[in-house]
Amino acid sequence: MNTGLIVLIVVAVILAAIVVALIILGKRAQKKQEEQQVQLDAMKQTVTMLIIDKKRMKLKEAGLPQAVIDQTPKLLRGSKLPILKVRIGNRVMSLICYEKIFEQVPTKKEVKASVSGIYVTEVKGLHGKVQQKEEKKGFFKNLVSKAQEKAGAKMVK
Repeated sequence: MNTGLIVLIVVAVILAAIVVALIILGKRAQKKQEEQQVQLDAMKQTVTMLIIDKKRMKLKEAGLPQAVIDQTPKLLRGSKLPILKVRIGNRVMSLICYEKIFEQVPTKKEVKASVSGIYVTEVKGLHGKVQQKEEKKGFFKNLVSKAQEKAGAKMVK
């Protein structure tokens, strides 16, 4: 056999093994996440809170309890998380927000939120609706929309 063909077969077998391993690990991670989601849903409480500030910051800088920092894996301690500084009743505390709703969370407003432990899972406006921010347009889309406004035509999405 040709050496190039043997090398190609070996590389193909290694790639197939890597793909199979990733599929198995992905299924395990998905099962683990589903179990954790069930636990979060069981512990969910609706709370009225005033959101003072929201930032993406490292776990150590966020002001979370030391027990939370100790339980997180060492690799994740340096990563930035969406943190909300909120006032519930007369207590000011830091909570971790879900990445999906972090952009929707208004600052300096009172909201009703679903909280599960130290995680904010859902936010609803208490006085009026929580407004979603408009997406920024690119340079060329902005030019096209301005030209269409001057011409009197509507923007095509």
